[in-house]
Amino acid sequence: MCRSVAEKWDNQWKQLYAEVVTSGLCTGCAGCVVACPYDVLSYDDREGVYKPFHIEEELGPGNCGHGEKGCTYCTRACPRFREWEPAIDNFLFGRPRRVEEVEGVSKDIILTRATDPEIHQKGQDGGLVSAILLWALDKGYIDSALVSYLEGDGSSWKAVPGVARTREEILAAAGSRYTYSANTMAYKEAFESGASKMALVGMSCQSSVPPIMLERKAGKPSKRFALNIGLLCSKTFDDSIFEELFEAKYGLKKQDMVKMNIKGVFQIWMKNGDYHEINLKECHAWTREGCKMCPDFAAEHADISTGGIGAFNDWTLTIVRTPIGREIIIKMLEDGTIEGRPGDDDPGAIALLRKLSRVSRKRWPETAVAEPRLMPPPKPKPEAAAPAPA
Repeated sequence: MCRSVAEKWDNQWKQLYAEVVTSGLCTGCAGCVVACPYDVLSYDDREGVYKPFHIEEELGPGNCGHGEKGCTYCTRACPRFREWEPAIDNFLFGRPRRVEEVEGVSKDIILTRATDPEIHQKGQDGGLVSAILLWALDKGYIDSALVSYLEGDGSSWKAVPGVARTREEILAAAGSRYTYSANTMAYKEAFESGASKMALVGMSCQSSVPPIMLERKAGKPSKRFALNIGLLCSKTFDDSIFEELFEAKYGLKKQDMVKMNIKGVFQIWMKNGDYHEINLKECHAWTREGCKMCPDFAAEHADISTGGIGAFNDWTLTIVRTPIGREIIIKMLEDGTIEGRPGDDDPGAIALLRKLSRVSRKRWPETAVAEPRLMPPPKPKPEAAAPAPA
């Protein structure tokens, strides 16, 4: 059940540390770090850790002096703490999701792609996300975007959070990484540069941060997110996958890679023009720790959820969830910035969306709150036909 309006919220880092950070539920979204008004939470993105930690020594890593005095911002901002899913569903959509809405509440499911050739080429699966950011920046919906870039010259393939304020910066952030970047961590840089209408482009876990911050009143950062774009995500991989699998087994060095994608297999394009496919089962051992219990494949709490699944490689499956999401997509279709087609043109993509959403929801442990495990029962198998009489 969702907490009542009258219920006093007195949960602090002590509870968050025990119930989320050290229990396996923490996805590394960094919402707690962004919301902390005292800067006593930091973030470890080294060697596949991707978790928040408390930097004050007085009460140890599992408690907080400010929390003992009544500060609760970190737990308010955590999209895996207590009854987070029904709280966000009710806040965004005015109702709990129905059991059959395994991929979350939505208004429309369509296929879209950018019409600008440069955006289409540089973007992933049709360039929709880059097109949205550029359009929203031009029309004044946003003044910056929290995105990910590749560290340094890109040859390390380590994804790092950053801020995009121009066309060049937005296009530089285009493309998929498949290793983790807590894009929320770019909030401080954006805020210090004067941004007040930020777009967040984040994986499923991150896209739950802005609405849970608003629902639980987690301070001023929550009011500066103007647009929330979620990326369909079944998992990300530890950075070590490059050396320990791609290079050690296949001789593929990360500094020689130019592009990657997942379409049933892990696809890798090399600078010399070679193309390679690696079975996803081989990659399983490098699944990032923070993904193993995440129940959200479909970025269920974004304004617009996007992903390149389905039969058409240059179209993006686009799930419109909120009024602002619908407003933006409609206006972009009307002015020709993007083109669209019905989602029913690719029924396999919608079936896969729901299948992968079910798979992710099964990860949520029985020791945690029940709602993220709810889903419709499997369809009964057809009975075998009776043998014909002899």
